[in-house]
Amino acid sequence: MKFKYLFAFGLAAASLSAMAQTHAEGVEYYEADQLNNAKELLQRNLNNPGTDKAIAFYYQGMIALRNGNENEAAKLFEQGLQANPDYAFNYIGLGQIDLKANAPKVAETNFKKAESLAKKNPAVFVALARAYDAVNPDLYAKEIEKNLNKARKISLEDPNSYIFEGDRLARNKDWGQAGAKYEMAITYDPNATAAYVKYANLFTQVNPQYSINMLRKLLQVNPQSALGQRELANAYYNNKQYKEAAEEYGKYVNNPNHFKQDEDRFAFLLFYDGKYNDGYKYATQLLQKDPNNFSAMRYQLMNAAQDKSLADQLLPMAEKLWKAQQADPANRKFAPIDYILISQEFQTAKRYEDAMAVLNDAMTAMPDNASFPKELSMVYVGLNDMVGASEAYDKYMALNPETGYNDYIQAAIFAMYAGVQDKADKPAEADAYFEKAANFANKAATILPDNYKPVKTIGDIELQKASKENAESAAAPKYLEAIALLEAAPDPSRYTNDAKTMYNYVGNYYLSQNNKADAKKYFQKYLELDPNNEQYRKFVNGL
Repeated sequence: MKFKYLFAFGLAAASLSAMAQTHAEGVEYYEADQLNNAKELLQRNLNNPGTDKAIAFYYQGMIALRNGNENEAAKLFEQGLQANPDYAFNYIGLGQIDLKANAPKVAETNFKKAESLAKKNPAVFVALARAYDAVNPDLYAKEIEKNLNKARKISLEDPNSYIFEGDRLARNKDWGQAGAKYEMAITYDPNATAAYVKYANLFTQVNPQYSINMLRKLLQVNPQSALGQRELANAYYNNKQYKEAAEEYGKYVNNPNHFKQDEDRFAFLLFYDGKYNDGYKYATQLLQKDPNNFSAMRYQLMNAAQDKSLADQLLPMAEKLWKAQQADPANRKFAPIDYILISQEFQTAKRYEDAMAVLNDAMTAMPDNASFPKELSMVYVGLNDMVGASEAYDKYMALNPETGYNDYIQAAIFAMYAGVQDKADKPAEADAYFEKAANFANKAATILPDNYKPVKTIGDIELQKASKENAESAAAPKYLEAIALLEAAPDPSRYTNDAKTMYNYVGNYYLSQNNKADAKKYFQKYLELDPNNEQYRKFVNGL
C-alpha cells in the first residue's frame, strides 16, 4: 500500500518509529478491535503535537458508534469536521448513523461527500463497505460489494480490503480463509499492524507458537509498536513462557503508549521469572508514583518476600497491604499468596491474633483453599494451642485431594500433642486425639512401610499416653521396630536426632529391666552419633 493511502486512512504507522504519542497509536488499537484501549490512547494523545484531531475524533466517534452511542458519535464526527472539513471519514461516520436511523438517502449524501473528497483512496471505499456491513450486511450486500470493487479497482494491493474480508470470514468462523486474507494484507503491506494481530489471534488457542511468531514478525517491521509489544508479551504469558513475557513487558512498559494497568503484570512476571529484586524495585517505583497503588503493594511484598536481604522490611509492607485491602475488600482482591505472606509476617512478629484474622478472612473468601487451614495450624502452634493446630490441620487434610505421607505424619504429630494438652484435664478427649494420631501414623506406614518414621511416631504416642514411670517400657517396642528400619535405611545418618532419641529411651528401658548389657549397647550407639558428649560418656562408662 502506498504511503499516501496509509496517511489518508489515518494509520500513519511511520510515526511510531519515533515512539511518538499521536492519534496513530490509538488507531492501531482500534484497527485491532481493542476499543477501550484505543479510546484511552486517542483521548490521552488528543492535544499532543503531531496528532491530527480530525482523525482522532473520527476514531473516537467510531468507538462510540460501535458501543451504541449514536448521539455521542455524531458530536465527535462533527468535531472532526470542524478540525478538518476535508477529512472524508467523518462524513462516512455520519452516514453510518443515518443508515442506522433508517435514513439511507441522507446517508448516501454523506457518503458521496466522502467520495468527492478522496476519489483515489481505496481506504475510503473500504470504510464505506464497513459502514453498510455494520448496519445490515444482508440488506446492503450489493452496496458492500460495489464499494469493495471500487477499492480494488483503485488498488489491488490495498491491505484494508483484505482485512475487511478477513473480518467478515472470521465473523462467520471461517478461520482458515480469514487467516489467508490477513496474510494477503501483510504481503501487500508489511506495516499493516491490524492484520498481524488479527492473524495471531486466530491461532492463540490452537497454535500459540504460531501466534507468537506472527507477532514477532510485526515487531521486526515496527519494533516500537506498543500494540505489538503488548500482544507479544500477552501471547508469551498465555503460553506460560513467563521469562519471555517478562522480557517483552519490560520493553512495553518503557513505551510511552503503554497502559498503566499493565505495569502490575510486569511486576508479577518479574516474580515468576525469579527476578525478585528487580520486581521489588519496579513495584517500589510504581508506589513512589502512586502510594495507593494496591497492585504494586501486592507485588512489592510478593517479590520482597523471596529476597533475604529485604527481610527486615517485610512486616511494614505486610501491614500496609493488609490495611489497604481491609479498607476496600470488595474491590481489592487478594490471591492466596497475599494472605499467606501477610499471615507469615504477623507470625514471625509473634502477632498470632493478627495472623489468625488474616487467615480467617482468607478462609471466608476462599473456603476451598487447603493452604489456609494448613497455615492456620502453625498459628495455633505459635499460641501453644495444639488442639487448635490439630483441628486446623484436619480441615487442611479434608480439603487436600492429594493427601500424602508427610501430611499424615504431620497430622499424627499435631493430634498427639493435642492429646498431651488435654491429658490432665480432659482425659477422654486426650484418648481420642491419641487414637487419631495413631490412625494417621498407620496410614503413613501403609504408604511407606519401610520407613522408620511412622513406627517411631506410634512409639512417641505410646510414650505420651503412658505415665512417667512406664514411659520407656511403653515406647520401647515400637522404638525397637523403628530402629531396625532406620538402621536398614540407605543413609541412616540423615536421621541422627531421631536415632539418638530412640537409642536413649531404649537404653533406659533396658536399664530399668536390669539388662545393663543391652542398655550399654544402645547407649554406645548414642555416643557414636554424639562422640563429644562427655557427660553422657561418663554416665555410660559408669554402668
